[in-house]
Amino acid sequence: MSNSLDQLKATGTVVVSDSGDFASIAKYKPQDATTNPSLILAASKKAEYAKLMDVAVEYGKKKGGDIDSQVDNALDRLLVEFGKEILKIVPGKVSTEVDARLSFDTKASVDKALHIIDLYKEQGISKDRVLIKVASTWEGIKAAEILQRDHGINCNLTLMFSLPQAIGAAEAGAYLISPFVGRILDWFKAHNKKEYAKEEDPGVASVKSIYQYYKKFGYKTIVMGASFRSTGEITELAGCDYLTISPNLLEELMNSSEAVPKKLDASQAASANIERKSYLKDEALFRFDFNEDQMAVEKLREGISKFAADAVTLKDILKQKLA
Repeated sequence: MSNSLDQLKATGTVVVSDSGDFASIAKYKPQDATTNPSLILAASKKAEYAKLMDVAVEYGKKKGGDIDSQVDNALDRLLVEFGKEILKIVPGKVSTEVDARLSFDTKASVDKALHIIDLYKEQGISKDRVLIKVASTWEGIKAAEILQRDHGINCNLTLMFSLPQAIGAAEAGAYLISPFVGRILDWFKAHNKKEYAKEEDPGVASVKSIYQYYKKFGYKTIVMGASFRSTGEITELAGCDYLTISPNLLEELMNSSEAVPKKLDASQAASANIERKSYLKDEALFRFDFNEDQMAVEKLREGISKFAADAVTLKDILKQKLA
């Protein structure tokens, strides 16, 4: 029998590497790769990536301006350098994240996204190989709408924890969403002081509900489960459009021969009893319905803060090098 990773791919799920580490990406042969400030920070501390830091620092110096401007330019170039190297390994797309500090500013998010795409273009990489990652705030969803509609730039709506966020993203025409499975489980385990079997995992249930909603109502937005804590969570979502998986869990799947039957099937969603909702033209309704989900509110806040903090740490490293 083939290993569990190959079986997962055979269910129709596109496997994406959730890593900034080139060696691990090459090993598991994913279609795409996703990065975020935390992954880039971890990778940038390794000696083998020093040359990418050097390129970014040199770029920051060349662009000039005050030290903060140099740092900002260096960080953007560093993200693109990682993306460029990853695209030498994967045949598909790489996700590059807009600074989480811009999560509540639509215009600033759009401007930063356009700048990142321009930097990729300077490196000879077309926009169709890049996904711009923005947080699934109201402002982030509106930024994605503008980028998709007016600029033909594909977006990955990240830090997603609820159906209202997913509906808004689909209505905005987002190319792809990243609902966070493991972080939802973390919240429920801490909140309810209990363990969950994979069959009752609330993070898995959240992705299943989003998947069913999209397929029932014909949305083309790709559902990419993310932030997994175990292979059980992954195999429970076999058949999902995409799954982005960390290297340690990819290794576990590769070394396992456990059967991976298809669990999600678009054809079965048609008969699901689901109420259709609309948010894109009703900010107040979106905010109210999102606010009703305590877990989603808390995990979105926490996720934005953590990504922003890791970006600041990266900037501090770059600032020292620039100085």
